[in-house]
Amino acid sequence: MSTQKWAIDPSHSEIQFKVKHLMITTVTGSFGKFEGSAETEGNDFGTAKISFSADIDSIDTKSEQRDAHLKSPDFFDAGSHPKLSFESTEMISKGGNDYTLKGILSIRGVSKPVELEVESAGIANDPWGNAKAGFTLSGKINRKDFGLVWNMPTDTGGVLVSEEVRILAEVQLAKA
Repeated sequence: MSTQKWAIDPSHSEIQFKVKHLMITTVTGSFGKFEGSAETEGNDFGTAKISFSADIDSIDTKSEQRDAHLKSPDFFDAGSHPKLSFESTEMISKGGNDYTLKGILSIRGVSKPVELEVESAGIANDPWGNAKAGFTLSGKINRKDFGLVWNMPTDTGGVLVSEEVRILAEVQLAKA
């Protein structure tokens, strides 16, 4: 079987993160500029090798002040670490359309293993005959594991920002 290359279609993909604020509500952020690719044997994503990166300067949480703080040395330190990246190490089929994607996530110069749950929506051709593959990914990380340690106590004894960050992505890949 031949090796097939796929590229992320940013106009049909979303990369988001969610974090508790004041421990009572959830703030959603996204990356507006990112790229990624997959290499498969034929159309079998069960053996896919995946790479992804996102530009830290493209963070958008719908608050310019918060976005600037996230880009600062208190959090992502975009000046010294302009991208975050992910490289897969293993894609494990769980049966049907479900997979566990293992890989190394690098944020702020710190690389750690992570696992993401993946649901494949299948492969379809667009009206111009281009093959596309769709996926939903989700997972959780502890931001402190990656050096994102800034926080502030609140009046109620809690903290301003939770340590747990949920990762959510809707990804469409285009066959190269």
